[in-house]
Amino acid sequence: MKNEQDHFEVLRIIQKKQETSQRELAEKVGFSLGKLNYCLKSLQKKGFVKIKNFKRNPKKFNYLYVLTPRGIAEKTKLTLNFMKRKIREYDELKKELKGRYK
Repeated sequence: MKNEQDHFEVLRIIQKKQETSQRELAEKVGFSLGKLNYCLKSLQKKGFVKIKNFKRNPKKFNYLYVLTPRGIAEKTKLTLNFMKRKIREYDELKKELKGRYK
């Protein structure tokens, strides 16, 4: 489940901003560079993300991260799972509070 949350965060950020450096992406999702690299390789291996570097960039630090159609479908699935989990948590908290203040 933790991997799903990590993948969801990375896919969400990539969809918002495709052109970035790994350092910037790691900062935005709150991961170390190593953890982000591991996550990106996993997403790429599963066919959810394509990674391309800018050939014209002399520093070669920036990359283009593109969600594939499979990546978009996975992000949608993970978003729905995330929302269901949050609704369940909300309902549980609501019941708990209702029981306390009767």
